[in-house]
Order: sequence, then structure tokens, then C-alpha cells
Amino acid sequence: MRGTPEPLTWHGVEPAPWDGPDPVGWLRVAWRAPLLGGVMLLALAVSLALRPLERRIWGLSRPVTSRITQGACRAALAILGLRLGLTGRPMEGHGAMVANHASWLDIFALNAKASVYFVSKAEVAGWPGIGWLARATGTVFIRRERREAAAQVRLMRERLAHGHRLVFFPEGTSTDGRRVLPFKATLFAAFLSSDQPNLEIQPVSVVYRAPRGRDARFYGWWGDMEFGPHMLRMLSARRHGRIEVIYHPALRVADHPDRKALARKLEGVVRAGLKSAGALEQPAVQPAMAEA
Repeated sequence: MRGTPEPLTWHGVEPAPWDGPDPVGWLRVAWRAPLLGGVMLLALAVSLALRPLERRIWGLSRPVTSRITQGACRAALAILGLRLGLTGRPMEGHGAMVANHASWLDIFALNAKASVYFVSKAEVAGWPGIGWLARATGTVFIRRERREAAAQVRLMRERLAHGHRLVFFPEGTSTDGRRVLPFKATLFAAFLSSDQPNLEIQPVSVVYRAPRGRDARFYGWWGDMEFGPHMLRMLSARRHGRIEVIYHPALRVADHPDRKALARKLEGVVRAGLKSAGALEQPAVQPAMAEA
């Protein structure tokens, strides 16, 4: 008897209603939106033009177009006015990274400083702009359904065998950025393979700092929140905060007895990173501060 699939949406306390941008906010949208869209389209066009030659020389590896993706993600954060801070260093070995998932902005933050391939839910492939870029940059699209679990594991093992460094969000859904949900262990089965004994997984904590005086969950995107209005809010914001990406030491997969133990360990490290940064289940509103 097949079990009931687990829900893929986390429903926390809903954010306060938002009436949309004010007139000055619309002016910010008017210049940020086309500039952001232009950067994404340019990166997509250049990547598609170079990919055939890159594939002929390096096969599935993307030493050139991955750099284009990194540049586009850095530019996107700059256009929005979102500062990016890093602690630690992205892994250089063979394996993957796992992180907590708070927003579609995670994609830009994690791609800005490391050459990675995301593992994403299949729905992302249909998103305007981001979906196109995701497909062009080699994102692995999966459906989180139990009957397809074995096929997803095979697909991830194939990509790992080609030396791809994967990034995925084991929570299975996004949150308000103030918590870490239990890591689902299913996809970790892809790493427990005897023919790749040296695989490592690096836990990464992504911390969002809201603009002064704004709800601490300002960047969170969860539950039934729609993508369009959330992006509009990001584009129209007068002042942005920052994102802090904490790269923890990578863990050797072979040092863990099974996928559940591996998932629990990684979850604990990611949660500890948010806690040490003061970003775990804190009060909903950050106090306003004087101008520097």
C-alpha cells in the first residue's frame, strides 16, 4: 500500500498584508525590472551560444558558462541592492552542498560565489526568467514523489559521476527564513554509493537580514505566497538588507552509517549556523537603527 505523500508546502504565520508599491516604489520597479530582466536574458543568450562549443570540448562540465551564471547572479543582487556576505569557503572537492531554503533569492546567493548545479523542484522550470536560466545552467529538476524516488537518485548519481557539485534543499520546501525544517533523507541515498567512496557534502546556512525596521521574515517566501508579488516587493523596496552565506566544513559521506544519520547531522550543522548568527526563531520585527 503506497503511503500518502508528505506536504511540500510549509504554512507558518502569514505575513502582514501588503498593498503594493507606493509611487516611488513603482519608479524603482521601472528601472530595476528591465535591468534585471536584461541581465538574465543576456546571460541566457550567451550561455546558449557558448554551450555547444563548451560541450564539445568539456562534455557535461561547464567551466565557461558557469562563470557567466555566477556573474549574472552577482549582478542581480547588486541591482536589487542586496549585499552578500560570506563566512568560510565553498568546497572544492567532489560532492554536494545542502542549505536551508527561505526564498527564490537563495539561488542567486548560492550561485554568486561557487560553481554549482542546483537540484530543484520541477515547477521551477516553468517560471519566467529564473526557469529559463535554471534550464540553461544545468539544473537537475525532480518531482518529490515517492514513486519517482529511485529515478531521482539515479539521475543525481549520474551527475555526481561527471564531477558535478550539486546543491539542494533537503527541507523540501521554503520557510520564512527563521527556522530549519527536518531534512528529508530520500535524496541522500544518491551519495551512499560504493563506487564513489570519497564524496563529501558541505552544509551551508543562509541567513537573511531584513532592512531596518522591517519584519525579520521580509525575504522569506513560503506557503501560498505567489512569486510575482514577492518579486515585486523586492524590486520596489527602498532599502535592502543583506544575505549571509555560512559555509561549514564539508562532511565525508562514508563516515555516516546511512542516509538518515547523514541527513540528521547536516540538518544539525545548518540549524546551528542560523542559531549562532542570531537568526533562528527570533522576534518577527527587527528594531530600527540610526543611520550610520
